[in-house]
Amino acid sequence: MESISYWPLVVLLVGIGAVVIQIAVFKIHAFVALSMAAILVGILSITGDNALIKSVEITMKEMGNSAGKIAFVIALASVLGIALTESGAAEKIVIKFLGVFGEKFAPVALLLAGFVLSIPVFFDTVFFLVIPIAQSMGRRFGKNYMFYVLAIAIGGVLTHSMVPPTPGPLIMAETLSLNLGMVILVGGLACAIPATITYFIARRISAKYDIKVPELSGTTQVDVNNLPSFGLSMLPIVAPLVLIIGASTLDFINPTGEESVLYTAIGFAGNKNIAMLIGTILALWLLARQKGWGMKELSKEFDKPLEMAGVIILITSAGGAFGAMIKNSGIGQMIEGMTSQGVAFNFIILAWVISSVMKFAQGSGTVAMITTAGIMLALMESVTLPFHPVYIYLAIGFGSMTVSWMNDSGFWVVAKLSGFTQGQMLSTWTVTLAIMSVLGIIQTLILSFLFPMI
Repeated sequence: MESISYWPLVVLLVGIGAVVIQIAVFKIHAFVALSMAAILVGILSITGDNALIKSVEITMKEMGNSAGKIAFVIALASVLGIALTESGAAEKIVIKFLGVFGEKFAPVALLLAGFVLSIPVFFDTVFFLVIPIAQSMGRRFGKNYMFYVLAIAIGGVLTHSMVPPTPGPLIMAETLSLNLGMVILVGGLACAIPATITYFIARRISAKYDIKVPELSGTTQVDVNNLPSFGLSMLPIVAPLVLIIGASTLDFINPTGEESVLYTAIGFAGNKNIAMLIGTILALWLLARQKGWGMKELSKEFDKPLEMAGVIILITSAGGAFGAMIKNSGIGQMIEGMTSQGVAFNFIILAWVISSVMKFAQGSGTVAMITTAGIMLALMESVTLPFHPVYIYLAIGFGSMTVSWMNDSGFWVVAKLSGFTQGQMLSTWTVTLAIMSVLGIIQTLILSFLFPMI
């Protein structure tokens, strides 16, 4: 039997350990931690002349490559999300869902609102927006307040973890070279069963608590008498998704790439960069229409979302560099050698475990997704999977939901705005997300067996 070097495995473990220790123990920013870990992996992997210099230079090059793939889309998504919030479009969507479902099914409306809004808007912002409505309903009906909060969490966290163009899922799709339209459809559909089952479990969990609605949440609301129509509110969200899915469908219909004016136009409009640009322009137009603003006022609104996007782009770029350096370590060839000698790997479970460990250790679901996607790409480099790699994408996404505890910023956002204690958060929010994560990976394993889509 051919001898296998296990040094790449040592490099992988050292790299993961370096990320976790820097973020979890020394509280170093994720961008710096991932960058340093990538350079360390290079130092342990690269040999020959100027190996140390090459470790730094290759890391920086890979960082630039990663940024080039997603920077524009993430920046646009940030601007789009803020525009939807400031224009009142996001609140209109919530109010519309509540009007359709009524008091009896208000938690369903809040779940769907969180799900839809978290597609272009960061989860923290969505929760900040929707929690006043949940509190108002809790006061009015005198019951179900905790269930309302958990319903928002279920919908928002699922989209945040599973559906592009939210940064984490977008980066996973790019890293794993997946068709973005297919990922949007598959990611959205994969949320249905875990969301439904978790919804009923969350209802039972919340029934054990009688939580009073806090008097002051620190949130503000848009003037409900001056909101855009529901159709216009949904347009900036739906338009880019339809364009991306349309272009992806065209790829299946026209696999040879036959050119025509129609195909070219659809392909151009459905490019993720152009589609998000169109959605952002629509959101800004809606904001200008509602506020009566011109370009000068709109330009001022760019500063805050672009600052937020800048941090995500930096973390994403460093995560991409880390994954690339892991790949360059030769871990893929090691896995190939072990497979040829009869060692079996379940890459779906492996992806979920790595993502879960990263989430538990350092708190950020986005960092867990970015890091795990890069690692899994390296592990699968020389292996033929018995299923479509979209299942790896789903496994990572579901893994990034667990375990949410005190090192997760989302944990504190929900606790502070909802008025829950740490103990209540751990026994409700943390348990609910963990259940959803486990349901998700079980579903993924079953689907990969029944419908491998090779």
